[in-house]
Amino acid sequence: MWGRLVMSDTIRLNFVLDRADDPRLYDELARFSKGSKRVNRLRILAHDGLQHVLIDTSPPPAAAAPNDLQAASLELFGPSL
Repeated sequence: MWGRLVMSDTIRLNFVLDRADDPRLYDELARFSKGSKRVNRLRILAHDGLQHVLIDTSPPPAAAAPNDLQAASLELFGPSL
């Protein structure tokens, strides 16, 4: 019918961005008058955003269980003020 779908190592994007959709992104990209500079800035923003998401989604460290010394201190002195 349509033939095989061939995956490529290249992704081409063509999109329309209205200022009302995302004013901060629009203003950031509008600073550059040439398309290639805008594309490079968008690439940097996307990469930085991805890094931020990957770092923020890592599970938080588990809370440390109270050890014997902490338990003894609590028993002797009571809870902190």
